[in-house]
Amino acid sequence: MADITTGQTTASLWAAACRDFGDRQFLVHLDATGGRTEYSYARFATLIHQAAHAFLSVGVRSGDPVVLQVRNRPEMLAAFFGLTEIGAIVVPLGMDATPTELLRAYQACGAEWAVVEPHLWPTHQRLRAEAGLSAVAVLVVGDRDGTPQAQGAGVRGFRELCAQQSSEPVVAPELDGRQVAELLYTSGTTAAPKGVMITHANLVFSGHYGVWQTSLRADDRVFTTMPACHSNFQLAALTPVLVAGATLVMAEHYSASQFWSQVRRERASVVQLIAMMVRTLLLQPPAPDDTDHELREALYFMPLSDAEKQTFETRFGLRLMNSYGSTESIGWAVTDPPVGARRWPSVGRAGLGYEVGIFDHCGNELPPGEIGEFRIKGTPGVSLMLGYHDDPAATASALSEDGWLRTHDEGYRDEDGWFYFVDRAVNLIKRAGENISASEVECVLTSHPLIAEAAVIGVPDPIRDKAVLAYVRLQPGARLSVAEILQHCRGQLAAFKVPSYVEFVDDFPRTASMKIEKCRLQRAEPQCRGTDEGNH
Repeated sequence: MADITTGQTTASLWAAACRDFGDRQFLVHLDATGGRTEYSYARFATLIHQAAHAFLSVGVRSGDPVVLQVRNRPEMLAAFFGLTEIGAIVVPLGMDATPTELLRAYQACGAEWAVVEPHLWPTHQRLRAEAGLSAVAVLVVGDRDGTPQAQGAGVRGFRELCAQQSSEPVVAPELDGRQVAELLYTSGTTAAPKGVMITHANLVFSGHYGVWQTSLRADDRVFTTMPACHSNFQLAALTPVLVAGATLVMAEHYSASQFWSQVRRERASVVQLIAMMVRTLLLQPPAPDDTDHELREALYFMPLSDAEKQTFETRFGLRLMNSYGSTESIGWAVTDPPVGARRWPSVGRAGLGYEVGIFDHCGNELPPGEIGEFRIKGTPGVSLMLGYHDDPAATASALSEDGWLRTHDEGYRDEDGWFYFVDRAVNLIKRAGENISASEVECVLTSHPLIAEAAVIGVPDPIRDKAVLAYVRLQPGARLSVAEILQHCRGQLAAFKVPSYVEFVDDFPRTASMKIEKCRLQRAEPQCRGTDEGNH
């Protein structure tokens, strides 16, 4: 049997891109200092080939895992595609990954090589020794002059090493589309991360799927501030751009104050957004030119309240494309269709190549209107992950033999096949027999004009099983009492959903994709203050 990915790898995608789009602009990089660099498809392919030869020159071979901890910069993408060109396995890690998370990744994948930022090398050197790995053949991304800022055996400047290599494609062993190209560790917002095995076919499929989802064309310009280590960036922006021959505008970091000027200056037509970005953009002073842009689509991935969505779309003249999926599902398997009506707050309909259903805990599909678990059917290794690295038990638990992916997320569908997300199963708080959606409570909290962000979890309660604890971050300079917050909630939530406790925080622990890391909140021991009448 054959499908849309048959016979294709990332290397063949690049070969086709150079043939069809060689002189066209592939990448615009906006660095943190205001610098701007452009690359055509042909020029960037040269960087990829040089990186592939560089990895081979230090001993990396097909099937070898290589850690990448590099911020949003061209070297990250060159290393990524250079590794996949020779059949090696990319292990991208977030810039904010803790030493514990780095050590866990090294122990799990056994990577003998790494490409890291200079200031991170001492930590990697120590952790690699702790993991029992050699400290040789480690490549370090240098400063602008290419000089490494790290010392030690095997340390080489990445730019310097690449510059010494051939610009011709590597003649590599024949790659199978089902070969693992990447271990993409999940964000771990509520549990320890697992290594999702992403194949070459997965990457190719995500590109074609993203082209369909956004009706992407060669003249489109996709603007993203998502971390390059994350699936949002790779599977919903990078690979669709490559398949379509479009332009990727990659900012080194997100800045709410600069975002719209960057969008306008770069003439972006598609943009990636998450809830945190929507909320911080709404905090910026309104301007007459807020609707002065060329955007036609905004890919959006996180829950907002009705009021926040309406305010954002009205102010900025832009319709949000709602969707639902995960790293494991490769594409955003449930999505607003690229054309036609949308049905907010629905997350959309089953996307091309997927079947989606709502099931009970026994595996029986539920009728419209009944809440149960989202399950997604696709092809493992193509439209779904191949599995979890070195964890057959977790893979068997998540993926059935006939290709159904368990998500552990709760939702329902209507009679017309539109799906509605209720919450992550781990975010459902059971209180005296009632199910409470943490996301629903969070949306109510953040609808208060003085609350910037909120995270809600369940904590033990000797009478009602669980109580609702809300962590709240106020807007800069704001003052708000617990009593005022609870009063705000009582006006919009059933009594059993109103938080029992409120805890003020200055900030939240976050994953590489800027999500609030709830597993670390759950491990904390807050001083709950449900009756605190004082101002914060």
